[in-house]
Amino acid sequence: MKYYSTSDSSKRASLEEVLLKSIDANDGLYMPEIIPVMPDTFFSEMEHLSPAEIAFRVTKPVFGDDIPEDILKSIADKALNFEIPVVKLSDRLYVLELFHGPTFAFKDVGARFLAGLLSWFAGRTGREITVLAATSGDTGGAVANAFSEKEGIRVVVLYPAGRISPVQEKQITRAGRNITAVKLQGDFDDCQRLVKMAFSDADLKKKIVLTSANSINFGRLFPQTVYYFQAVSKIKKDSDRIAVSVPSGNFGNLTSGIIAARMGLKISKFIASTNINNSVPIYLKTGIYTPHPSFKTISSAMDVGAPGNFKRVLHLFGDNHKAIKNTISGYWFTDDETLAGMRELYESYGYLADPHTAVAYLGLKKYMDSNICTGIFLATAHPGKFADETFRATGTVPDLPAFQPAGDSVRVASPNDYSFVRKIIEKSF
Repeated sequence: MKYYSTSDSSKRASLEEVLLKSIDANDGLYMPEIIPVMPDTFFSEMEHLSPAEIAFRVTKPVFGDDIPEDILKSIADKALNFEIPVVKLSDRLYVLELFHGPTFAFKDVGARFLAGLLSWFAGRTGREITVLAATSGDTGGAVANAFSEKEGIRVVVLYPAGRISPVQEKQITRAGRNITAVKLQGDFDDCQRLVKMAFSDADLKKKIVLTSANSINFGRLFPQTVYYFQAVSKIKKDSDRIAVSVPSGNFGNLTSGIIAARMGLKISKFIASTNINNSVPIYLKTGIYTPHPSFKTISSAMDVGAPGNFKRVLHLFGDNHKAIKNTISGYWFTDDETLAGMRELYESYGYLADPHTAVAYLGLKKYMDSNICTGIFLATAHPGKFADETFRATGTVPDLPAFQPAGDSVRVASPNDYSFVRKIIEKSF
């Protein structure tokens, strides 16, 4: 499999280049030149497969020519060694729980798979790989945990000061000595901007092997297709009319769902559910895409005003607004509406949801008000990670599974300044 960039479709890159570069020199994101369609036999057997078995079968047509089959299977088995349950709330309403991994968030799936891929390539090259990631919440903890104590890999995580939950911060700062946690005086868009500056810094990349663990890295994004296959495999009723609501921030999660559909998975509609950082829902309504500075909300992992992966969505549909709108509906919600959604889920279904999951529920509910379908919304984080908000909405404090810290990370407080962050990345601070 060869890959091309959204900024230049004429050039081709190998999987190793894609994993170790993440983005090209023109800020383009990599895509496979072919999105393979899974055979009918896979769909007939899918219901009886574990998440790890689904992951192996789905990733093999894309990664299988570059990674030995036994290695790829081992990566899938280790990455998805936890359950991804589909919970029925009522007739035609389901929730896909993605928070049963070690950091209680959906990012565990992609981060752990990418860690396996990069560990294998690090062993082949014999050089230290520096993984750079920006986080609006859950990515940082998932990446730190996935790469903790991995031989030949060092991780630098940028997170916005005061804009992630205490649990999320602990997961980044207690992940081990090969993790550097950078507390940035800025918002997530600032973190993401500085990461992009690092990847555009030719001199820096001459000194170190630098890659990303954000969903801009195709090796992080593509394995997330797995849980869409997992979800649909558990839905028996009205399977030709399934709508999936995705709580959306940087739009990597929704992009992976669209790729799953291109691989033959029967999903009739995607719902992009956001908080007041609503540049994509506004685009879906008007055809005008206007990124903006991010606004702080209680669904902090979605506080992204300029979603990096939206260019992949545009590319997949050839910048055709009508085609995008036929596949994706978009809705956005305020904090008050989010709290009301959390309360409604608890009072109507006895279901405790974090703010991001509630936004997904609200988007699906709004779509289903005027469309007959089976609906699935994604539960992307354990409600215990947002205990204050959950208590405000429901009067209940959810139990969070015990977090097992690996040890203190290297901790740095940083101004919103690239020259300072660059020194951290190259270990010269």
